[in-house]
Amino acid sequence: MAPPTPLSIATSSVKRLVKEEASYHREVEEQTKRIQRLEAEAKEAGGEDDDGNREYMLKQERRALEETKAVFPSLKAKISDAVAKLEALLAEEGQKGEASNVEQITAAKEAVSQAKTALREVA
Repeated sequence: MAPPTPLSIATSSVKRLVKEEASYHREVEEQTKRIQRLEAEAKEAGGEDDDGNREYMLKQERRALEETKAVFPSLKAKISDAVAKLEALLAEEGQKGEASNVEQITAAKEAVSQAKTALREVA
């Protein structure tokens, strides 16, 4: 079996980063829902909290949400760098003419498209 080409490695890297970005978006949604649920429970209880646990949990969830949101700027930079590298490799592969690997080029172009969509969502 032939070793993976730089183009296929860069394509895999971009795809992995896009999946990671989507995972963080899901995590933000879940954390937001948990915060909303805890806030609703606090309103229902009329501010009464027997052991102070609800307020602590709410504080922890808010902190976790902020930490998750803080990941996006560095992740955006990683995706941008990976896309730039992949586009450079795509240009090199395209110059090979008949010797170029069409499957890898197609996969790379699809990964670039997905990454650019993900970057728009992060922005």
